[in-house]
Amino acid sequence: MSPEVAPSSINKSLVTNLVAIGIIVASFFTTQYTENIQAIGVFALSGAVTNWIAIHMLFEKVPLLYGSGVIPAHFEEFKRGIQDLIMKQFFTQENIERFLQREENSAQKLFNVDPLLDRLDYDKLFQGLVDAITESSFGNMLAMVGGVDALTPLKEPFCKKIRGTLAEMTESEAFIEAIHEGLNANQISGDLVNDIEEIVEKRLNELTPDMVKEIIQRMIKEHLGWLVVWGGVFGGLIGLGFSLL
Repeated sequence: MSPEVAPSSINKSLVTNLVAIGIIVASFFTTQYTENIQAIGVFALSGAVTNWIAIHMLFEKVPLLYGSGVIPAHFEEFKRGIQDLIMKQFFTQENIERFLQREENSAQKLFNVDPLLDRLDYDKLFQGLVDAITESSFGNMLAMVGGVDALTPLKEPFCKKIRGTLAEMTESEAFIEAIHEGLNANQISGDLVNDIEEIVEKRLNELTPDMVKEIIQRMIKEHLGWLVVWGGVFGGLIGLGFSLL
């Protein structure tokens, strides 16, 4: 049996072939319906072996047999098929846009700027205001009423006021629309699709014919053995029908 076929498939093939051979051997020891039993065994063995050879030819090149080794010979086409399956069925721009839009809507509902506002340096903001006043034409007037120290009592109310103003701004429709425009699902999805396609293509370019062959074998390994089994079953039925003619 072919060493490339999965163990479960090898067992099915082996059992089918042994049963067919057993039927042929048994036909020599029977006194009735010898030809019928012999035909069943021969045709069953023929069907099983033929299907096993066909399976072997899918993955291995057999000398003088045209069309054998089809999977390694056309592995580039299989690679393109895998890429098309991934990109056109899963990572389409529409699917990614829907995902990003859903996440964006959820983010807007849960958007909380309080932690951000709490981390702002209001002392620095107030100092910036003081510097702006002292450097302006009001600087001389400020010196006449006590200088910078005269503004110190305004520090705490200023910080509370500026924080409240920023909080109101983040709740406005204009701010939410600005966030929405910044999180452009269409633009992000287009870039993301290109990145995913580049990654997929790079990975597929690393595949060899043997790797593609192993991938496909793993996908259909359970069915390969059943092809041999059913080849033997239908071969036996055909043999029985032939012997009854």
